[in-house]
Amino acid sequence: MMFDDRVDAGRRLAARLGYLRGGPVVVLGLPRGGVPVAAEVARALGAPLDVIVVRKLGVPFQPELAMGAVGEGGVRVINRQVIAAAQVTAAELAAVEACERAELARRVLRYRGGRPRVPLDGKTAVIVDDGIATGSTARAACRIARALGAARVALATPVAPPGWQDRFGGDADELIAVITPAPFYGIGQFYADFSQTSDEQVVACLEHAAALEPVPAPHPAADPAPAGDPHPQAEAQVEVAAGAVGLPGLLTMPVGAAGVVVFAHGSGSSRHSSRNRYVASILNQAGLGTLLFDLLTADEELERGNVFDVGLLARRLTAATGWLASQPAATGLPVGYFGASTGAAAALLAAAEPAADIAAVVSRGGRPDLVGPRLPLVRAPTLLIVGGNDQAVLGLNRAAQAELRCENDLVVVPGATHLFEEPATLATAAAAARDWFTIHITASLHSLH
Repeated sequence: MMFDDRVDAGRRLAARLGYLRGGPVVVLGLPRGGVPVAAEVARALGAPLDVIVVRKLGVPFQPELAMGAVGEGGVRVINRQVIAAAQVTAAELAAVEACERAELARRVLRYRGGRPRVPLDGKTAVIVDDGIATGSTARAACRIARALGAARVALATPVAPPGWQDRFGGDADELIAVITPAPFYGIGQFYADFSQTSDEQVVACLEHAAALEPVPAPHPAADPAPAGDPHPQAEAQVEVAAGAVGLPGLLTMPVGAAGVVVFAHGSGSSRHSSRNRYVASILNQAGLGTLLFDLLTADEELERGNVFDVGLLARRLTAATGWLASQPAATGLPVGYFGASTGAAAALLAAAEPAADIAAVVSRGGRPDLVGPRLPLVRAPTLLIVGGNDQAVLGLNRAAQAELRCENDLVVVPGATHLFEEPATLATAAAAARDWFTIHITASLHSLH
């Protein structure tokens, strides 16, 4: 399993922490990378978001080795064993501490901008980082939260190495990780996008959270459609039957849906992909149903070759289409495919099957070159969407467009790179997908009647 980015990781982590919702909880992100993850957790729990600023005290001649940590409120954690073993003098310790406290003060001022720290007295402190490697900083953060008055301390992270709990002793009351994969070489290994988080991003997360009032979660059985929503919808967690395996998914069906779009995520992603979920929400608003599902089981994901086995992924997509036809809410409705990256190759390969009856295909940042000689066999109207700054993939899509024999078009989104992270680029891609599906799924629906 891989996470798309820290937002995707935060959403998956939040799903593991739902039992804390409604309690006296404060979510604390470890700057900098832990804050975007923590922001998603805080939003899902309806809890306040803050940072817990910690500075490691490194041994002078070996700074990566922690001999302690300092935190807000004058909190100081010292590892006497390391100090003794490294023969650090009192003067050396004092010098390191003075330097780190100055940096601590700078970061506190930068991140909070004068806002007071969210009180922890009597509350559960949920400390969040984007991953645990050695755990030294996270361990210090747990101790600091306790010193600041937290009644309980939970340390939560998307990814940690096997056996990571053994490193924390009694520093935390709860230890939660979404995955603990082996082999584990580093946190970034499990993120498609592990770009550095800036101070500005940390501040933006905190300011956004501070401007929001926590909203209680609606009861899933009694969640009314927003006022004026022309397409109230039902959302269900499902298990997609694909031969001998069951694959978890999310099926969303607006009332009176004109058709259903099945999503095929890219390599290392899942049904939780934040980008695909955003596109799905745009389609739902247009009155189209969506099915997001995992193409592989958890065990299959451990074999990296499966992630790039386009034939296997296409067969799973075909199986999901057959399963969808048996669902009462989707029976008889036209089906479209939306694929991203290698998922787009799987969508095109599945659409090329002789028995396939697909109303439309949309590829975002796709790899149609992986379809090989079967690409000209695709009969469904196909839209290729590529970022203008994704030059290598743009070239592959232009070559693929020349091979397609079906109705097709190529949309180049200016300024977008492969993941469509730039402002407004994903919205542009989603709008193009919505229009393509609306036109061709509606035409297909009319042909059935």
